[in-house]
Amino acid sequence: MPTYTALTTLPGKAAAETLGGAMERLDPEPTGVGVFEMEDGSGLWEVGGYFTEPPDETALTVLAVAMGAKPFVISELPETDWVAHVRRELVPVAAGRFFVYGSHDADKVPDGAEPLLIEAAMAFGTGHHGTTLGCLRALDRLAERGVIGQAVADIGCGTAVLAMAAARIWPKPVLASDIDEVAVEVARSNVAANGLQGRVRCVEAAGFDHPDLQAASPFDLVFANILKGPLVALAPDMARHLQPGGRAILSGVLNEQAEEVVAVYARHGINLEHREEIVDWTTLTLSRELP
Repeated sequence: MPTYTALTTLPGKAAAETLGGAMERLDPEPTGVGVFEMEDGSGLWEVGGYFTEPPDETALTVLAVAMGAKPFVISELPETDWVAHVRRELVPVAAGRFFVYGSHDADKVPDGAEPLLIEAAMAFGTGHHGTTLGCLRALDRLAERGVIGQAVADIGCGTAVLAMAAARIWPKPVLASDIDEVAVEVARSNVAANGLQGRVRCVEAAGFDHPDLQAASPFDLVFANILKGPLVALAPDMARHLQPGGRAILSGVLNEQAEEVVAVYARHGINLEHREEIVDWTTLTLSRELP
């Protein structure tokens, strides 16, 4: 199936986000829209959409003129096996005691490491991104301090790498959920590949909205490696499902967004314990107040 891209640039975050939102309402609609600040100091933002059929050039021209953007550049991408491509490019990642690798690097697992086999797939979380890496490091720090998770959930699990990491080092089963059914299938495949069936259960759910999560609540550790908006929206539910003294490891937060997330969770009695920045991304370890 061919893929088409439509890219433009314009000044200002607000205008870029407005344009991105307008692109999502096009017909044919894009399969995804990205809004990113250019890293060249120009102050420009790039807005791009991905389409499985040729986009409406007239509609894109109207949007560009209305928002003061440069004309969209539309391209057709050659068909590529992206999963195979990424698999070739990925290298193993060490995060504390954890070692994330693809099957092509099975011979590189160090002695004494906790191995996590993750193949490139259509779900987020290979350990190569600062958010996943930060969460693995946060888990390793807690374990180094003697913390033992008795009830652990991974909300927005992607590949389930965080859930599997917890299951590797702690005895109790871990629940992993994602709102995307493809991610859940990827997660289940990874769980099987790592021999963790029965240790990690993967369910399709938005946040904590699943009978299994409700039954296992309250949790003493919850991972939520998603994005700032969903994390902020999740805060009230996190307070309901995190036991007193329990911890939340949050990521998917840009460095400049971290203070806002910390403040929102503090209003719900979940306070900052540790933070780590990895390039542009911050990982937060928070703990719920004791009574």
